[in-house]
Amino acid sequence: MDSTGPWDRDRVDEFLADARVPVRLGCRTPSDRPWIVSLWFAWDADAGSASDEPTGAIRCATSANADLVEFVEHDDEVSFDVSTNDPPYKGIRGRGRATVVPDEEKRLLRSLLTKYLGGTDNATAERLLRPERDEVEIRIEPERLHAWDYTERMGPAEE
Repeated sequence: MDSTGPWDRDRVDEFLADARVPVRLGCRTPSDRPWIVSLWFAWDADAGSASDEPTGAIRCATSANADLVEFVEHDDEVSFDVSTNDPPYKGIRGRGRATVVPDEEKRLLRSLLTKYLGGTDNATAERLLRPERDEVEIRIEPERLHAWDYTERMGPAEE
């Protein structure tokens, strides 16, 4: 993975592991139109290729019937952005390859419900965890990643 920007790999891993914002995932439709979608995600810092260095992976959950599944299966090249919504702005952007894998036990979805909503005892979890709803994982392995941080330019966040 080609990585640039002000952060080293440890800082990138820390930011992505702690982020409580969705990943914005860009792809192309079968008719070659650009498409973007926001998804909950988990960062798997230890994932990687056959090399000694792990490259990491962004793991997203979505319905098996989502249009995104068709789009990614048609063209696996994607772009992504994980960034703060409040100043000082900072984040990670890049591109990579996406694969779709079944999540029959909805393990990833359950962990994301805990990360983003604090657990599975809520109406959203009840709707998403229905037995008849098929779930998949969209797994993005970054090929290019760029960190950016405007903290110096904007000053620290006000409390």
